[in-house]
Amino acid sequence: METPHTSSSDRPAVPSRREACAYWLKLGCISFGGPAGQIALMHADLVDRKRWISESRFLHALNYCMLLPGPEAQQLATYIGWLLHRTWGGIVAGALFALPSLLLLIALSWIYVVYGSVPWIAGAFYGIKPAVVAIVLQAAHRIGSRTLKNPALWTIAAAAFVAIFALSVSFPYIVLGAGLTGAIGGRVAPRLFSNSGGHGQKSGPHRPAVIDDDTPLAPHTRFSPKHLALVAAAGLLLWGLVEWTLYDAFGWHGALTQMGWFFTKAALLTFGGAYAVLPYVYQGAVEQHAWLSAPQMIDGLALGESTPGPLIMIVSFVGFLGGVSQAVTEAPLLAGIAGACVATFFTFLPSFVFILAGAPLVETTHGKLHYTAPLTAITAAVVGVIVNLAVFFAWHVFWPRGLSQPPDFVSLLIFTAAAIALFRFRLGVIPLIGASLLVGLVHSLVA
Repeated sequence: METPHTSSSDRPAVPSRREACAYWLKLGCISFGGPAGQIALMHADLVDRKRWISESRFLHALNYCMLLPGPEAQQLATYIGWLLHRTWGGIVAGALFALPSLLLLIALSWIYVVYGSVPWIAGAFYGIKPAVVAIVLQAAHRIGSRTLKNPALWTIAAAAFVAIFALSVSFPYIVLGAGLTGAIGGRVAPRLFSNSGGHGQKSGPHRPAVIDDDTPLAPHTRFSPKHLALVAAAGLLLWGLVEWTLYDAFGWHGALTQMGWFFTKAALLTFGGAYAVLPYVYQGAVEQHAWLSAPQMIDGLALGESTPGPLIMIVSFVGFLGGVSQAVTEAPLLAGIAGACVATFFTFLPSFVFILAGAPLVETTHGKLHYTAPLTAITAAVVGVIVNLAVFFAWHVFWPRGLSQPPDFVSLLIFTAAAIALFRFRLGVIPLIGASLLVGLVHSLVA
């Protein structure tokens, strides 16, 4: 099935490796707003502005990433980087997406350890958090307006919201239920679950993209059992080599060795994003291993929410404080850096393996309804989950002392201004975050 579009002469040139590196690094520096905001930012850049990938191919990749444990926005960056520039591109895109956050969290964690509490950071967080709520809402609107094309998909989105918000259904079960609904719906009512959203063709003409709906599969994107086995073996070998090195240096009960094992398990449990695994991280890091205290864990969550990169980067803060508290080296700063790097490495390694091993198989399913119908339903469910995330953030930002107390009217005012800036004036994420941060700093000085 071909998609109507303008002449192929309008197709943008394939970005060079240098261009791609510059973009992925920039994305890592500005990717505020959690996975919803990050996905929305990538969509605006890669689909609308740069046209490196078409709407359909972007959503197809996103659906696969939503099925995986791990940070879906980072995995999506890895997937698109791999599509553009093979394995090298995927590794660079995924690494640069997280690297700025790692470096920033190491610096902020050291300040936190040395000074205990940093009022100016708290003030910055105060201004950024309401803007994050607006960014998440915009993400839900952006993705929902493009994917919820008929009442069936709207119903799935609403059911997903009710399931996770009111019934506390785990995200993997929501994904499974949506996938089964799409699989059945694709057979019973295929027009409702096709990429067209129930219409006779895709959502109208679009300007050509580097990776377009009708772009033939490149050689590196073709599925091969040998390739899958090689990538899986390489990932397992790399994991074993690093874990064995830590075991050889510190013993099995050493803090860094235990971090490697613990964060590997955490990485395989992060279905539904960071919030789904935070209780597990809290239980292990605070109660079991005593790497940090409960109040410190909450402070780490605030750092993770208000810095660029995936929210799961809170593991860097946990690892840093664990390295310091367990004195894994004589120098506290080096101990913290070692802990942060170990936690980050073992958390993200499985994500690279999942994408580089599984993406070729996923690419072979593009355009095949019996594969895409479940993914279309999952995308609809994800819209409901994103709305739930916005409600969760709003609840804790606007009523920090509980619903029985009056709301924080300053936060509501910042949110309202941020929402108007995003929806009405289409202000970019960088100036919005910068302005919100400044408002938070000013408020902390005059309050």
